[in-house]
Amino acid sequence: MPSEHGRIRTIQTGSPMASFTLHGIPVTRGIAIGRAHLLAPAALDVKHYLVAEEHLEAEVQRLQNALASVHKELQTLWNELPKDAPTELGAFIDVHALILSDPLISEAPLDIIRTRHYNAEWALLTQIDELSAQFDEIEDAYLRERKADIEQVAERVLKVLIGSEPLLPRAGQDEFSAQMIVVAHDISPADMLQFRDRSFIGFITDVGGQNSHTTIVARSLDIPAAVGVSQASALIEQDDWLIIDGDAGVVIANPSPLVLDQYRERQAVLLRARKKLNKLKKTPAVTKCGMPVTLLANIELPDDCPAALEAGAVGVGLFRSEFLFMGRGHKIPSEDEQFEAYRKTVLSMKGRCVTIRTLDIGSDKPLVQSEHTALNPALGLRAIRYCLAEPQLFLTQLRAILRASAFGKVRILIPMLAHAFEIDQSLAMIEQAKAQLREANVKYDPGVEVGAMIEIPAAALALPMFVRRLNFLSIGTNDLIQYTLAIDRVDYEVAHLYNPLHPAVLQLIAMTITAGHKAGIGVAVCGEMAGDVKLTRLLLGMGLREFSMHPAQLLSVKQEILGSDLGVLVPQTRKILRFMEPNAISAAVQQLQVM
Repeated sequence: MPSEHGRIRTIQTGSPMASFTLHGIPVTRGIAIGRAHLLAPAALDVKHYLVAEEHLEAEVQRLQNALASVHKELQTLWNELPKDAPTELGAFIDVHALILSDPLISEAPLDIIRTRHYNAEWALLTQIDELSAQFDEIEDAYLRERKADIEQVAERVLKVLIGSEPLLPRAGQDEFSAQMIVVAHDISPADMLQFRDRSFIGFITDVGGQNSHTTIVARSLDIPAAVGVSQASALIEQDDWLIIDGDAGVVIANPSPLVLDQYRERQAVLLRARKKLNKLKKTPAVTKCGMPVTLLANIELPDDCPAALEAGAVGVGLFRSEFLFMGRGHKIPSEDEQFEAYRKTVLSMKGRCVTIRTLDIGSDKPLVQSEHTALNPALGLRAIRYCLAEPQLFLTQLRAILRASAFGKVRILIPMLAHAFEIDQSLAMIEQAKAQLREANVKYDPGVEVGAMIEIPAAALALPMFVRRLNFLSIGTNDLIQYTLAIDRVDYEVAHLYNPLHPAVLQLIAMTITAGHKAGIGVAVCGEMAGDVKLTRLLLGMGLREFSMHPAQLLSVKQEILGSDLGVLVPQTRKILRFMEPNAISAAVQQLQVM
């Protein structure tokens, strides 16, 4: 609950150390029990002193060396990404590399050293503080998110400058390292790489929201976590016993033996339940009343297909094609490179449908090639707007997708459409790409279906112009919630306001599903709501029959579907959609879980 955000409650226990409970934002399901490993911000160790005139250039060189070292470090992390690492990690590393190259980070602190005679650490922190102050004055979701990324990049540089110890304890250094819970003010996705395949079983951060970069990676790794736990890194001490209740967003420090035993039992029950889920892989997703439901996977690269198939996905509901473009410096993938990636995906899915979203860049997914600097990138030249402004780039991608359709069923999904002319221009571009392939005597499926992402309130309120022109719809709930509520989904200060159960959000989703059914076209949900088991029955009651999510969430959602009876859910959901009070909606949705 928002009112409990960051609240501390003391618990009377027999533990030799004081026990207390912290409340944050739940982001992943599950329970983690282990010892605290604190990551102290490097900024706490920064010394401030003036540098003599004759040593200024040496100090400048010291900062330049640190910047180069971090560049090399990020490149190494990128090159050594494990094959099973979430694809988002590579994109986030790329974003940090771009920030590190920005003159505001790479050059401005050097000027501060030369003009104010500050030492390198002080100069860097001064520049970061000035940037942060500027961002705090601008009501812009994208810039606030970049503020967190900039601070994370600066942290890496500071650690090099002050010679900090590695984030992880050395092997054998900590007898409790086999059950380590990382506690920090914030953790960058790049830093999370250092905990993979080691002893990292959960994490707690002071800041963060339900859809911050780090949270997305945590969901991909299926790791219990709690974010937005105010003052956690200040109150928790090194080696404290910790319990993370990922379902509730609760952290218990130094629990009593009784509480520890209770959570260990709950943890064991969850582990047994997870093992049972594996038995559902080949079970058709059908409700108790016999209604079939389509469960699809969200993927970023062709190598994600095996995990999707292993989880039982019957197709790909969202191939985020922008990840083919990111992390490549200034080199845009050629048509043949894109075609090979799409073809590999289609073949890997063995005849199952693959829905490829066209390039969705802008906001938190910039391309190096774009020199356009928008005042408000989240509302500016992004997604289909960018593609229509770069027709050759768009045509290249469309031809690659169409060529892949000759090897299996492919659908094209267009993001961020809001206007009829955008739909018409997109369809015209697809026809132009087809004509180019015909002229070159290249095979493709002439019946490729084209759909729209419904992620802007204007689109949900103008559905007739979409259903008349397109073959299917896919609701991107992440952006739809963000734009509807004017909430930056990664800003921890307003994260408690990011609410998928807001009546306005539910009305827009219900309207979209209903409009699709009346028009006889398919409607899917491919945002985070599709993978949230607490919302599965609500979406079923709204009429949703196609869910697309991260493969790790698929079996849990299938289990909910198998236990659902539409005869009960539909009338109850109609009642919920008439509610306007948040507490009434939340209580009613919880009640659906036992129906």
